[in-house]
Amino acid sequence: MALLEIRNLSIAIKQNDTMLTAVNGISFNIEAGEIVGLAGESGCGKTLTALSIPHLLPEAVEITGGRMTFNADISPNGNTQSGKTGNSPVEILSLDEEALCRIRGKDISMIFQEPRQSLNPLIRIGAQIAETLELHGINDKKEAKAAALDMLEKLGFADPTKIYHAYPHQLSGGMCQRVMIGIAAICRPKLLIADEPATALDTAIQDQILELLAHINRDFGAAILFISHDLSVVRRFCTRFLVMYAGRIVEQGPAELLFTSPAHPYTRGLIGAIPRREQRGRALANIPGRVPSIESIEDQLPGCPFAPRCPAIRCADSQARNCCLTAFPPETDLGKGHLARCFMIGAANG
Repeated sequence: MALLEIRNLSIAIKQNDTMLTAVNGISFNIEAGEIVGLAGESGCGKTLTALSIPHLLPEAVEITGGRMTFNADISPNGNTQSGKTGNSPVEILSLDEEALCRIRGKDISMIFQEPRQSLNPLIRIGAQIAETLELHGINDKKEAKAAALDMLEKLGFADPTKIYHAYPHQLSGGMCQRVMIGIAAICRPKLLIADEPATALDTAIQDQILELLAHINRDFGAAILFISHDLSVVRRFCTRFLVMYAGRIVEQGPAELLFTSPAHPYTRGLIGAIPRREQRGRALANIPGRVPSIESIEDQLPGCPFAPRCPAIRCADSQARNCCLTAFPPETDLGKGHLARCFMIGAANG
């Protein structure tokens, strides 16, 4: 059984008296210890999907359907069960807030895109790292401090004591992001969710952040759900990834397989837009149009949401175009864990 199993998850945003679907019936697994990417343009529903796992959705957003099973040594009341040799599946959506608080930060942690907005500007860095340990059962402040200093050293800080006593405004953006990784990893979670953790950083700092996450995955055994719109980063970092468009997962599979043999025209467009050294001086490929708003998705026919932007449709006959506009494609199994939702997979590849 997978570490995390999500089935038919739907998320809606309340607007006036209407619930608008932002994530529509998605399903995927995350295995223990693997790194899974979730890719797509802004507005596709990636962050809402991530926030739904630890139940951190904004007030006007709610889960409207689906199941979410976390397969860890956790009892239904949220307590870690020591001394167990097997895993105890928990239905996350059925847990109350008290039980969720026991899981958040301990078994499931999250790294947010904007570290300065996540760190408390009035509390020293060391206290913010140690607080996570104290919330999850370490009552000895000396022990918590020692663990926080050890984590700061693992994060690559030359002077952990200085950083421990610093305030967030005294650190650079990259340093703050490393601190956020430390807070998320201090309890050695089974699942780490990283939402665009290196997007606002320069290339050198981005590489450092990815190396830190790889270290946590390798040495702590944490599975990682890595969210990004940058497929070049996804290819370097993830073993498998999911492509999301307009609230749907349209393709998923092993990273190298999707990059060498993408089946969905949206995936092909995203990969074609990655800058390459051999393309210097030439225009990058682009996908015409933009991701539809959730209001416009509600007004569309029940077809493929990518149809208005799809280059494969232009080459198809009227019968094929009609399929795309009137029904959402079923999932096609292409082998080796490669799944795609497209009526014209042959046209997408050709």
